[in-house]
Amino acid sequence: MTNEFIRVTYRIECAGDVEAMAAKIASDQSTGTFTELPGETEDIRRRFAARVEDIRHLPPVDAPSFPQDAGPGPFNRADVVIAYPLDAVGTDIAALMTITVGGVFAIRGVSGVRVMDFDLPPAFACHPGPQFGIEGSRSLTGVERGPIIASIIKPSLGLTPEETAEMVATLCEAGADFIKDDEKLMSPVYSPLQDRVAAIMPVIRDHEQKAGKRVIYAFGISSADPDMMMRNHDMVADAGGHAAVININSIGHGGMSFLRKRSALCLHAHRNGWDILTRHPGLGMEFRAYQKIWRLLGVDQFQINGIGAKYWEPDDSFVRSFQDCMTPIFSDADRPLPVVCSGQWGGQAVETYRRTGQTLDLMYLGGGGIHGHPMGPAAGIRAIRQAWEAAETGVELADYAKTHPELAASLKKFG
Repeated sequence: MTNEFIRVTYRIECAGDVEAMAAKIASDQSTGTFTELPGETEDIRRRFAARVEDIRHLPPVDAPSFPQDAGPGPFNRADVVIAYPLDAVGTDIAALMTITVGGVFAIRGVSGVRVMDFDLPPAFACHPGPQFGIEGSRSLTGVERGPIIASIIKPSLGLTPEETAEMVATLCEAGADFIKDDEKLMSPVYSPLQDRVAAIMPVIRDHEQKAGKRVIYAFGISSADPDMMMRNHDMVADAGGHAAVININSIGHGGMSFLRKRSALCLHAHRNGWDILTRHPGLGMEFRAYQKIWRLLGVDQFQINGIGAKYWEPDDSFVRSFQDCMTPIFSDADRPLPVVCSGQWGGQAVETYRRTGQTLDLMYLGGGGIHGHPMGPAAGIRAIRQAWEAAETGVELADYAKTHPELAASLKKFG
């Protein structure tokens, strides 16, 4: 028996007593049920029952986050910390998610539930965490300092392997550090992974021999079948590849665990589907909680959108996500490389630099902002580098653009 606890913070909303609802969640998610049980002894509760440790009340709201079983208002809210004995859960991720998350959203009488954070005991350091992370990503790309400048193959779908290889050659010559398949591209009939690897890797090797610079290409290897995913992984690794795009929600926790334990590749995580969990403010899961699980399972690079993203996420949410990724769980080694993405073209570099604590430990990933540059993709990459030079030196983009035509063209088209 240990005396350690897994602490989970929930944001609870209900028409009644928040304290009573918190106690009900703690009971229902551990030893209790809807009625008293003769077998639920005081000794059982002492050893295995979850307990409410803290309640921080928030201002009530007039309308419920969702109406089912909401009851009459006003609706009380609080951030509640519930502690689960480690002995009752263990360190298995499936057990953690089943006990602390799986049943909470089914509790009767709540009009809103959101998982805000996990505070995990040191026993969870048994999970492997990133194999490469920030320092490994720098080592692979040879970028010792500054943002790792990356691009996505665009159009996302429809290019043949040969057409993709031609674009890779252009991006290599343009000065990209890292190139990736779009998350939607895995192994479609018009561009099977095997053919794509065969077409792209000679381009990567040829550029390295000529320019002395290794550009990393991340291939989409995701599959719901772990054995197929490992065959995809081996195909890339055997051809001399170094990275893979992983659609983490699609392959699941088990698939990620299976892959990480056998992987020789840097795993670039795309979180598509996360929005299902988080977009409704009264339901779901904060990125702070979500990302810890995937980091423990071993993602090396984590896409987190960016300033002025093309999607719904507000800038403040991106900043919190960035800070979450950069905050150690147990040590600095478990930090993934934050990947700033979604509609990035360089114009967001100054604010990104300011709001992320003036760090350069990130990947800056451009798709349309590079391919759609009016002077071509090479100019698109140069414009992004110029924007980051301006950010680091404290010069406003408009002033820096006066002597940098590529940046000036970006500002004119995208700004």
